[in-house]
Amino acid sequence: MAAPTRGFTGRPRNPDANLPPGQYATDGFPVLSAGPTPHVPLPDWTFEIDTGSATHQWTWEQLQALPQENITADIHCVTRWSKLGTAWRGVSLDTLFEEVESEAEYAMVHSYGDYTTNLPLEDLLDGKAWLVHEFEGEALPSAHGGPVRLLVPHLYFWKSAKWVSGIRMMDQDLPGFWEVNGYHIYGDPWREERYS
Repeated sequence: MAAPTRGFTGRPRNPDANLPPGQYATDGFPVLSAGPTPHVPLPDWTFEIDTGSATHQWTWEQLQALPQENITADIHCVTRWSKLGTAWRGVSLDTLFEEVESEAEYAMVHSYGDYTTNLPLEDLLDGKAWLVHEFEGEALPSAHGGPVRLLVPHLYFWKSAKWVSGIRMMDQDLPGFWEVNGYHIYGDPWREERYS
């Protein structure tokens, strides 16, 4: 059998075992958005969890008064870049859900600017998700979702919604913005759940 022609050797294998399939590591932090960047003044920022029967709301000052955590996590974008060892600071959703009673198993995350993304509730609890307001020791810039974004590092980064304003509890898993537009309903990077 003849040797393959140059150029037909395939992609080089990624030697980094921390990367999900199809991802490459970057030192940068690409900015990707579906529309204009909302700029929310801190005195106007609020976050709420709506169960359908009750609404729980926090202001910026109330969020800052809650127990804060430092999180180090790898993040993986559906467009194939990964950034390893990122440093964040924020509040665990476990803390916010201490006050919430709901039988719902799903959540729709809402953002300033009308973006939404859906998640099973179990992916927001038990130390899996945070509302973060700092990145690498600095206030989270608007371009990266500031003043506050969701951080769900075990899923593709579109699930870590920028500019979060609230969560609406749901009895069924309904698609959010990117999911309606062809992205996978769940988005596990280790299974390459990029598109539906």
